[in-house]
Amino acid sequence: MKAKVFGVQNVSITGDFIKLDALLKYTSLVSTGGEAKMLIQDGKVFVGKEICRARGKKIKPGDVVRYGKSVLLIRHADKDRKDEVF
Repeated sequence: MKAKVFGVQNVSITGDFIKLDALLKYTSLVSTGGEAKMLIQDGKVFVGKEICRARGKKIKPGDVVRYGKSVLLIRHADKDRKDEVF
């Protein structure tokens, strides 16, 4: 299990999008899908400057996701980058 990361984290994705709940699990901000679902439905996760309550929201490169003290900057994966790739 990955340690929780606080602060700004660059997350690269290889596809066109990742669903919000999967992103929270992948980046270890939550341990389970159920935990992600509760946080999202309780309005504790922001996409851009707005609260997002849709756990299936498609997060695309250029989006910024915030939860607590964590900020996720979503980018499209480049072969030269050494960011985490999903």
